[in-house]
Amino acid sequence: MKELIVELNNDRSYPIYIGSGLLNQSRLLTQHIQSKQVAIVSNVTVAPLYLAKLEAVLQDYTVQSVILPDGEQYKTLHYLEQIFDHLLANKFSRNSTLIALGGGVIGDMTGFAAACYQRGIAFIQIPTTLLAQVDSSVGGKTGVNHPLGKNMIGAFCQPKCVIADVDVLDSLEDRQLSAGLAEVIKYGLIRDIDFLFWLEANMKNLLARDKSALTYAIERSCINKAEVVGEDEFETGVRATLNLGHTFGHAIETGTGYGHYLHGEAVAIGCCLAADLSRRIGWLNLQEVERIIAIFKSAHLPVLTPEQMTVDHFLELMSVDKKNLDGKIRLILLEAMGKASLPINVDHAQLLATLKNYAG
Repeated sequence: MKELIVELNNDRSYPIYIGSGLLNQSRLLTQHIQSKQVAIVSNVTVAPLYLAKLEAVLQDYTVQSVILPDGEQYKTLHYLEQIFDHLLANKFSRNSTLIALGGGVIGDMTGFAAACYQRGIAFIQIPTTLLAQVDSSVGGKTGVNHPLGKNMIGAFCQPKCVIADVDVLDSLEDRQLSAGLAEVIKYGLIRDIDFLFWLEANMKNLLARDKSALTYAIERSCINKAEVVGEDEFETGVRATLNLGHTFGHAIETGTGYGHYLHGEAVAIGCCLAADLSRRIGWLNLQEVERIIAIFKSAHLPVLTPEQMTVDHFLELMSVDKKNLDGKIRLILLEAMGKASLPINVDHAQLLATLKNYAG
């Protein structure tokens, strides 16, 4: 087992455990639970696979479960209320603990519920998708979607720990595995060029679910995420670079309807657009852009925008982004492979050129 620490101020640092068979190690989990009241939030896909195992580990606790539908389209205030309804109906106290057992949607919603319930209770992340293990479970960003914008309603709420059991990836659909690899590739692009080279050489092993390769990729990704979050918890500076491709990607998710594209698929397309725009402003050359597109393709990820997404549609949706300032679209781009910029005001003509090259 690997153990990493997300270093934060005021005794809020927490561990990330990475390895095989971790769901069977009760001590990893129970040392972070304050009282006997525990609520597990999961979905209809994950619960049949792992809920009973987790309940057995917590047999000495009073455990309730909240099972939500599976999909990005259910990451809404309406379904968030179901968590609150359950906590209130069962008289959960301020010392109780929520456990997120699922992918990024469950993790984001459970964390947001924890941030809000009685003005803040503890929660634990047990991510069951690769994307959640390498990205969304770490760093404390929580929230829900709105019809006008993704993740625009939420809060920063750090977990007590993250337990990334590599074994749960055995049950992951191939499409979901590829979606997680999009965020893994992102770390190489923004700050870890040696890792990017490793990914190019080991993509076949990752797609074949080689445990040692997956464990290394998760660990390296979490090291990168933990370092950035430790330096800039509330995204006032360098943490924004983790959003490479996300402004384009969120527009795709919102514009096509939540759930049509997986988050990682939309991010992959977004990173390709960001690479193209980085070339247009003189930071990357054509060969580097083609290399970036090639690595996403090698992970079986889409690299072209949806046919129904027009330039105007992109611009409208991209105008609703947390990085924007004074009504101007600001993007994370690549100064070089392995080095991302902080948010910059993009030249509108160059942005249009990129969108016209890709969008309908």
